[in-house]
This record gives sequence, structure tokens and C-alpha cells, in this order.
Amino acid sequence: MEAFLAALADPVRWRLVTLLAERPRPVGVLAQLAAARQPQTTKHLQTLERAGVVVSQRSGQRKIYALAPDALRELAEALTALAEAADAATSGKTFEQYGKSLTSERDAARETGWADGRKFDFTRSLAAAPDVVWRHLTEAPLLARWWTPDDLRVSELVFEARPGGRIVQEYRDAEDVDGSGEVVGRAEGQVVEARPAERLAYQLSPVLPDGSVAFTAHVDLDLRPDGTGAALDVRFRVTDSTVDSADFVAGIEIGFGQSLDTLVTTVAGTHHTDTATDRSAP
Repeated sequence: MEAFLAALADPVRWRLVTLLAERPRPVGVLAQLAAARQPQTTKHLQTLERAGVVVSQRSGQRKIYALAPDALRELAEALTALAEAADAATSGKTFEQYGKSLTSERDAARETGWADGRKFDFTRSLAAAPDVVWRHLTEAPLLARWWTPDDLRVSELVFEARPGGRIVQEYRDAEDVDGSGEVVGRAEGQVVEARPAERLAYQLSPVLPDGSVAFTAHVDLDLRPDGTGAALDVRFRVTDSTVDSADFVAGIEIGFGQSLDTLVTTVAGTHHTDTATDRSAP
């Protein structure tokens, strides 16, 4: 496939392919139609033939070339499969959605304070009791499992679940498993309120490359029993927004929403494991 694509990448060879799609042609005619010298045309045709794009046969003194349609169909099928996979991928839709939000927020970010007062509300139902969910909200090893968007991973995390407690969140690309890549982002803040299994409030500020604050997020999380599980209500409010915070603000609704969705899945898995363990205990 690589040789096939490399053969098609040259503009002259692509022109020859389009000419052969009309009908088989000899080298001399192809050179004339492509406005190229015959020796160069011959070399291009030989490259295409080695890659399986065209076939040839002798007819008297002439060498006739024709397109190999089956090989092109295989390429078309491979490209179609890639396109369909991209259409089906949630990450592709998220990328497109973030791109639209990014353009809008960058246009709006013209002066300091441009996004102050912006609010985002989230609600999630979780298949575990409030005390179990609380652990996932406040214990660093559990918090690290979900507290990033889908394409990132937590690489450093400090969360002191008490009023005035310190918060540090550093993250990298999800596929940077050995930590050799660059740090994608860092945020620092502190806990404002912590009532176990009921309410958690904190402030968190993404840090720009120069060490300054992009904006401050004021996050309130309220837990309540909900049938056999718990309901989580989240309010996210922006203050201290700088012009350079546009890229961060653009990703709040998508990124924090993805994080909460991962929390739902993580809690459900933990709850299922704990339940199975309880049932198997003597």
C-alpha cells in the first residue's frame, strides 16, 4: 500500500493515471498528452507498474499501458474504511466540536475578564452510595482515574480534602505512557469546603507556560442519595479570565463533561467489583 500511494503522489504520475482511466494508451501518446518528454514518461510508467497501479503489454513496436482497476478498488476500500472509522469515532466528533468552540472563544477573548461569570452546570447519576463517590472525588489514586478529558492522563496529582488543602493537577497526553513527552497542562488551587459524602468546593487555576494564571475555576460539587446510588450536581464558574485563557475556556464543557462521564464508568466498575466481593465473602 505504501508503494502504491507513493507512486500516486507525484503530480505527473497522477496525470498519467487520469489519462489511462479513459483508455489504454502507448507511451508516446501519453507523453504528448502529459506534455512531458518520452524518457521521463517511460520512467514514471515503470514506477507505476512496479507499484501495481498500471500494467503493460507489447503491441508491435509500441508498449501499451492500462490502468489496474482492481488495485485502485482495493485502495478505495481502504480509504473508505478509514473514513468510516473516523466518522464512527467519538474523538473525531469531539475534535470538531472543540474546534468550533475554540474559534468562538478566541474571537470573544479581547480583554481581561472577558469570560468572568461564565457558568457550566453538570449532573450525573452514579451507581454507588455517596460515600463511595466521595472517595473518588477526594482520594488522589481514585481521582487520577477520571479527572482528565479522554485524550489526557494525570501525571501528578495532589488533593488535600480539607478546607485550605492544596490541589495540584498535572497532565500529559494519554498515550505518553513513559512520561517522555511534554507536560500538556498544569493547574493549582485549594479546597474551599469539604463535607464528606455531601459537598465539595474548590478553586483551581490552569497555569500558562509563563507561570501566570489563565483563569480561576470555582467548582461546587453536591452529592445526594439517589435510589441505590448517588446524584452529583456540579457548578463550574469562571473568574479572573485572561485573554490567553480562550483555549482553556473553549474546552470546559467538553473536557469536564468527559471527565464526569469517566467518573460514572469508573464508579460503576468499582461498585460492581465491591459487590461481587461482598457476595463471595463467607
